[in-house]
Amino acid sequence: MGGFFGIASHEDCMMDVFFGVDYHSHLGTRRGGLAAYDKEIGLQRKIHNIENAPFRTKFEHIFDEMSGTSAIGVISDSDPQPMLIRSHLGTYAICNVGIINNASELIDRYFQQSGGHFDAMTGGRINSTELLAALIDQKSDFVEGIKFAQNVIDGTASVLILREDGTIVAARDKVGRLPVVVGKGEHGFAVSFENFAYQKLGYEDYRELGPGEIVVLTPDSCTTMREPLKKKRICSFLWSYYGYPTSTYEGLNVEAMRYINGRIMAENDRENLGNLDIDYVGGVPDSGTPHAIGYANQSGKPFARAFIKYTPTWSRSFMPARQTDRNKIAKMKQIPVYDLIKDKNLLFVDDSIVRGTQLRETVEFLYENGAKSVHMRSACPPIMFGCKYLNFSRSTSDMELIARRVIMELEGEEGFKHIREYSDGSTERGKNLRKTICEKLKFASLDFQSLDGIIEAIGMDKNDLCTYCWDGEE
Repeated sequence: MGGFFGIASHEDCMMDVFFGVDYHSHLGTRRGGLAAYDKEIGLQRKIHNIENAPFRTKFEHIFDEMSGTSAIGVISDSDPQPMLIRSHLGTYAICNVGIINNASELIDRYFQQSGGHFDAMTGGRINSTELLAALIDQKSDFVEGIKFAQNVIDGTASVLILREDGTIVAARDKVGRLPVVVGKGEHGFAVSFENFAYQKLGYEDYRELGPGEIVVLTPDSCTTMREPLKKKRICSFLWSYYGYPTSTYEGLNVEAMRYINGRIMAENDRENLGNLDIDYVGGVPDSGTPHAIGYANQSGKPFARAFIKYTPTWSRSFMPARQTDRNKIAKMKQIPVYDLIKDKNLLFVDDSIVRGTQLRETVEFLYENGAKSVHMRSACPPIMFGCKYLNFSRSTSDMELIARRVIMELEGEEGFKHIREYSDGSTERGKNLRKTICEKLKFASLDFQSLDGIIEAIGMDKNDLCTYCWDGEE
């Protein structure tokens, strides 16, 4: 995934932008970058690798290296950014959040039309932000360029551009899969992925951009250059998984949604399974925890943290690329609370079940420490399709998804014609899916939140939500 933050101010804003970007660290673990405008120096930029150290550590000396009254920054799980670009539109810094699925096609088309070139990375790959800039530069101004780029890109592109006059151009992707929000402060305007980031810095909510909307920020104004488009498909995973608990999207708070989501799951269990023999309800930390609190509150079963994630030296940013190493590190982070595990019947709620590899390790860990039984609930429906709109999954194939693999085992490719039945726990296919995953991952029982249930918890019209990873609807 990734997240960005920017400020256009009458005063030096480097400290606020530093902390504003840092507040997006939950969205990415690969690269962090800042660009700033100072009327004496002009545009400046710094990028650091944050895979083995957090953004704050890598940029702690930034105040000695950069200054500016306008600045943008990004946490990225993909290519290094922001990029500094010089073109017929001037010199500018640009960063984006999203994914370009048709990059090869767009690059080939660019070569045919312009005869130009790109700075190639290892293996000949092109930085997606540089490609985005090349698309924008094909038009006569930034607004027309962004509109053109978003129209030809297969994927998603939310954009921040810091121009050489200190103004910031901000654009939400054309169907609003990701949030872009603007805050107003005493000395200027802020733009952000997460609204709590600028709220902590003294800015108040000013407005949320609509799908495809483009604005220009100065210290004194936020001016719409392209009106919002009608079609909206905001990502449902914002609320169920990767959004920060204190954030609010489309007027709906993340933490509150997760409590409601857990409550709905508990109501479904009571209706379908009766009163389960459970000693404690817990969340698979960290994002499963609020769903579990909602479940516990509704079910009347006590909430407990049977194991704790050790994060002081095993931070999220330290996560090796190899799956075997990632599994080992994930297991080493888990510290048991023996008194809450030994001889206990436990029910855990996880934010989602994707591959199932780390969850299997977690369940084995609980049994090794004396659990009598481990029941599992997923706070979202079975994931049937790898996301093709956002860069937040390491999956390279749908067959990496445990639900897909189980369907193939049970019925072969014929089973993929019956995705909806497998998602529905009340059907024979749905029951077989859950039973088989239970056997593989050693769960005493398993269920998933229904699609209707998670939509109810979010509280938005289904037509305004992207649910592609669950039902394949675009």
